[in-house]
Amino acid sequence: MAAEPAKVDPMHQFTIEPLFGSGNWELAGYNIAFTNSALWMAISALVLWAFMLGGMRRQLVPGRWQMAVESFTGFIEDMLAANVGPAGRKYVPYIFTLFMFILFANMLGLLPLGVVGVHAFTFTSHFTVTGVLAVLSFAIVLIVGFARHGLHFFSLFLPHGTPWWMAPIIAPIELISFMVRPFSLGLRLFVAMMAGHVLLEVLSSFVISGGNAGIGYGIFIGIPSLALMVGICALEILVAGIQAYVFALLTSLYINDAENLH
Repeated sequence: MAAEPAKVDPMHQFTIEPLFGSGNWELAGYNIAFTNSALWMAISALVLWAFMLGGMRRQLVPGRWQMAVESFTGFIEDMLAANVGPAGRKYVPYIFTLFMFILFANMLGLLPLGVVGVHAFTFTSHFTVTGVLAVLSFAIVLIVGFARHGLHFFSLFLPHGTPWWMAPIIAPIELISFMVRPFSLGLRLFVAMMAGHVLLEVLSSFVISGGNAGIGYGIFIGIPSLALMVGICALEILVAGIQAYVFALLTSLYINDAENLH
């Protein structure tokens, strides 16, 4: 019987699996397994902590590491100053942490660790993760909005100058648009990261299948697919940074609504 050709499942890379025999761990009837997703979240948090720790030396002549941390911090400060104003300064720690955590998560998921038998897991390709980050940002917006403006915060759903007869139409539309924000914020990051990894997996299957099919298929299918993979990898690095920036930028814009009711 002829052996069946190996099949590449592009969705297998997103499978969440328990680690260290924790599959049956339970607490109050809930499974609390330590998964590959949790592992890479912890790794991203540790990398972020190490990045900040190395850049807080306060040297008179800053080294490259300290300059990198200060550059990212200044970048976030400028973004908040432009979008929120002077009140945005107090949100720098949160937006900076959010931006860097997503950036490191996206970048670590692109590491070619498969060559040493380790599967880098991109947890931002799961909507449960990006959704929680989005809900956290949305909760901060609501808390800030009601703390600063009380019930006047509801005026956000009725733009200034709206004719009274348009209010019953405009207000529900604005409210729905506002409530959809956390969904769209989390969905955007999730889709961008998932799509890129699926595309890379599909192209890798072309490379493997082309090489196994013979020299002709390898030249005309495998090599072009490999070249395209290199280009897509470079694009994914760019997307990883852009998506972290977009998430932080939109969060700052939503905070601006809560602070200034624009």
